[in-house]
This record gives sequence, structure tokens and C-alpha cells, in this order.
Amino acid sequence: MSEIQRLVVDLRRVPAELRKELRPAIRAAAQQVLTEARSRASWSSRIPGAMRISVRFTGKAAGASVIVSAARAPHARPYEHLGSPGTFRHPAFGNRRVWVTQAARPYLFPAARSTRERAAREIDQAVERALRRTGWR
Repeated sequence: MSEIQRLVVDLRRVPAELRKELRPAIRAAAQQVLTEARSRASWSSRIPGAMRISVRFTGKAAGASVIVSAARAPHARPYEHLGSPGTFRHPAFGNRRVWVTQAARPYLFPAARSTRERAAREIDQAVERALRRTGWR
């Protein structure tokens, strides 16, 4: 299990009063990922504005997530292509009789990979500061 996975598991067990204190620090660390992802998607007029940060302490996605609204940028997911280079196919202008192949332009996964160490370090430090304030050693 990686350090980030262990941190996610630990965040699920954080008491409510610590969650309130940790939320801004986690959001600030995730802001780096969001900024980098927006920069990598700057070729699009809609994708950068459709991204936001979600901080949660429950469920499988405990921690911070960068979310792209499919309603505001329906083309975001095909272009992301799960972070892998390659191509995807789609109907030309909605005409299902004519299909075109287009190159993927991953932006979110590469942003997360390039900023993960720094973001994880900042989140670890915030967790440690919060726990120390409550008497944890």
C-alpha cells in the first residue's frame, strides 16, 4: 500500500473537529493539481473552467479530488483518455454515419502525477500539525 493510499485510509478515521481544521489545508494542496491541470488543458475554452476541487473524508474517495463537470465540458473525458496518449473516435458533428478519429490530450492524470509528491507532503504536514495541536505525539 502506498503512502497516499494509507493517508486516504487514515483520513476516513479523522474526528469531525480535525476535519474542519484539515479541509482548508487539503484544499490548498489540491489547488496545485487543479492549477497544473488547468494549465495543461488551456487549449480548451471550456475544460479549465469546468474543473473544481472536492474534499471528502468519507467513502472510497477520502481526501481531495479534482472533478471536471461533464455538463460544462462534455468533451473533457474523451480528451483525457484516462491519462494515456492515443486516439478516440466520435461521430462528426453528431452524424452517426460519419466517424472521425481524434488524438487524446491528457491533462488531469499528468497534472496529478507531476504534483502528487508535493501535494502529499503538504497534506501529511497539515495532518501532523492538526494532530499535534490535539495532543498527539
